[in-house]
Amino acid sequence: MNDPVQRRTVLLASGGALLLAAVLLLAVILPAEYGWDPLGSGDKFDLLGMTGGESSPLNLHSEPWRTDRIEFQLGSFEAVEYKYRLKAGTTVLYHWAANAEVLYDMHAEPDGAAPGYAESFSKARADHASGSYTAPFDGIHGWYWHNRSRQDVTLTLETSGFYAEALEMRDGREFRYEIEAQP
Repeated sequence: MNDPVQRRTVLLASGGALLLAAVLLLAVILPAEYGWDPLGSGDKFDLLGMTGGESSPLNLHSEPWRTDRIEFQLGSFEAVEYKYRLKAGTTVLYHWAANAEVLYDMHAEPDGAAPGYAESFSKARADHASGSYTAPFDGIHGWYWHNRSRQDVTLTLETSGFYAEALEMRDGREFRYEIEAQP
């Protein structure tokens, strides 16, 4: 490679390849793979977050983590509904327990749905339940419990998740509760 023309050709080709690799890295790879868009091309070509969203086990939330604990006294044949305002994809961990069997319905009402519309996810008779729930849509999500016995029932609900507001519906009235964020 003593020929200056050949050396110059190799250097120009190598420099061009390096420049092209840098442009592809900045314009395509970083926006698509890492969500970082230094040139704005990821937004323009809809490349942002192509691989991170659905397949990632990590789910970041804008709401702070909150916990809630509430106790209900249900007289004979009384019922109560208690729900959280959740955004789609928001998860709630829950445990509820009663001192006797109750009829329950875990359900949700999408924002903008017709009045009275609800989608049920679990209906049964039990004295407790635990699990996690991930909201499939924006709306209010929670439980309806009905004491079908002649005895009074005490029911306790404990939850943790990404919500800010709870609603209690009982005797034709609705109560709203602001849930404080954890320190």
